[in-house]
Amino acid sequence: MRRTIWLSGLLLVVAGPALAHPGHEASGFLHPFSGLDHLLAMVGVGLWAALLAERKPAIAVLVPGAFLVMMAIGAAAGFSGIKLPLAEAAILASIFVIGGLIIGAVRLPVAWAMGAVGLFATFHGYAHALEAPSTGTAAYILGFLAATALLQAVGLALGWGVNRAVGTLGVRALGGVVVAAGALALVAQ
Repeated sequence: MRRTIWLSGLLLVVAGPALAHPGHEASGFLHPFSGLDHLLAMVGVGLWAALLAERKPAIAVLVPGAFLVMMAIGAAAGFSGIKLPLAEAAILASIFVIGGLIIGAVRLPVAWAMGAVGLFATFHGYAHALEAPSTGTAAYILGFLAATALLQAVGLALGWGVNRAVGTLGVRALGGVVVAAGALALVAQ
């Protein structure tokens, strides 16, 4: 088990900018859709929020909302020149941690869940800011926040639908898909 944890940590550190994804410079809305790393994390947040909201419906808004707020703060850090170390590794880690939380059906207290996704969101926002065009910053930020909210809503809807159709085990299996797709993205780089 320790070997697996150390190997996973090593892979996160060496991943570096390998998951960077060009081609979205003109539109902040397209940024989350252009990289599997962002897409998996954001849909994953929605899936996990759907699991958490089973007992506390407010979580369906609070957890994704915390992600959006902290993502904006991370973007502000990036635009202001603040350096966040290991940003790409943290983004990659977000896929595996959020996927693992879904697989384990981990039900943290609301504040802890918000903090967990918020931490990762800071790095996602930071990465968005580093790849932003030099003009139209406000529109770019609003674009990637809107896309993120859309992806989280897709995760929520998918989580609720699968939970209703086949139960929690189905949503947990989707967490496995998030982790597996993240591993494939890492290996493909």
